[in-house]
Amino acid sequence: MEDKNRIGTLYIVATPIGNLEDITLRAIRILKEVDLIAAEDTRHTLKLLNHLEISKPLISYHRHNEEVKSDILIEKLQQGSNIALVSDAGTPGICDTGEEIIKRCINLDINIIPIPGACAMINSLICSGISTKEFTFLGFLPLNKKLRKDKLEEIKMSNKTVIIYEAPHKLKVTLKDLEEILNCDRKITLAREITKIHEEFIRGNIEDLVQKFQDIKGEIVLIIEGNMDVTVENELNNLSLDEHYKFYERQGFSKKDIIKKIAKDRDVNKNEIYKNFV
Repeated sequence: MEDKNRIGTLYIVATPIGNLEDITLRAIRILKEVDLIAAEDTRHTLKLLNHLEISKPLISYHRHNEEVKSDILIEKLQQGSNIALVSDAGTPGICDTGEEIIKRCINLDINIIPIPGACAMINSLICSGISTKEFTFLGFLPLNKKLRKDKLEEIKMSNKTVIIYEAPHKLKVTLKDLEEILNCDRKITLAREITKIHEEFIRGNIEDLVQKFQDIKGEIVLIIEGNMDVTVENELNNLSLDEHYKFYERQGFSKKDIIKKIAKDRDVNKNEIYKNFV
């Protein structure tokens, strides 16, 4: 570990999201070696430490006290203490406390080291059957109506796979919101209780999920297929006008219909397109 005469290191340590076997050997070693563990819920983390037979000083560090506790942690790091930051489950900083202290450490040139491990969104994505090539993570949808509507529109227009988290008691409302804005053919996977005894993947389209909905418990991740119509539109708009014209010509459309389609794709007046093909 770091020499006590030097500035300490902040370790961002991923912990299991359910199955306690999903902690890395490196994470166990770091938790044993640090001087202090900053935990989202000290009682929850204590259970993990007892399971691992690790005894370390704990300090509470969560959303409601992070401003005050960040000052304390920074002071200890500057005095040479090495600190492990953990959340209740998974990787700190991903929809969990951690972002604030990480930014402050960066500004103060305090070393930060990630200790990789479990992450609910990644494990849900790889088992979803939906494209992993490009994806957008939106975390939890906002409660504010306007902000929520904006996020739902973002999901509607995204040509990338979208990942969101949701609490069980809010799932029914979220599924209904998604049903209103999504094309019913877009695939969606509901992943719940990842790595736990009742782990489950429900796959289909949004209508399937709404119909199958019942009171679902546990941690939930929704994986939503990208809007393929937007993908085609974006690709077409990257073509030259001649290439765009030939794309529709090969499909058998008349000149008049092709001009209408190009104008719609590019959101311009059809007369502007027409004068290029007179």
